[in-house]
Amino acid sequence: MEENEILRKTAFQELCRALSRADDEELIEGFMSCLLTPTEVQEISSRWALVREIDAGTTQREIARKLGLSLCKITRGSKELKKENSPFKAMIDLGAE
Repeated sequence: MEENEILRKTAFQELCRALSRADDEELIEGFMSCLLTPTEVQEISSRWALVREIDAGTTQREIARKLGLSLCKITRGSKELKKENSPFKAMIDLGAE
């Protein structure tokens, strides 16, 4: 693995660790808004919305219509959600608490 790949992986792990320790929704929202461009926020929000819609039983075609997403993106989200011990499912469950 090249040095830049190692640095990125380490930075990603540090970011995940910091977010897991934060207990302030406003802080996290502000941080994410600073870290990401408005387009990136929109893309991540759309991906999260599609996973929640799949979990709620909404059809892929209906999700595509509601969110303006391709069936490929929706299929990917569906596959990730169906995996055993899915991190998507765990995060949805955390959000429901």
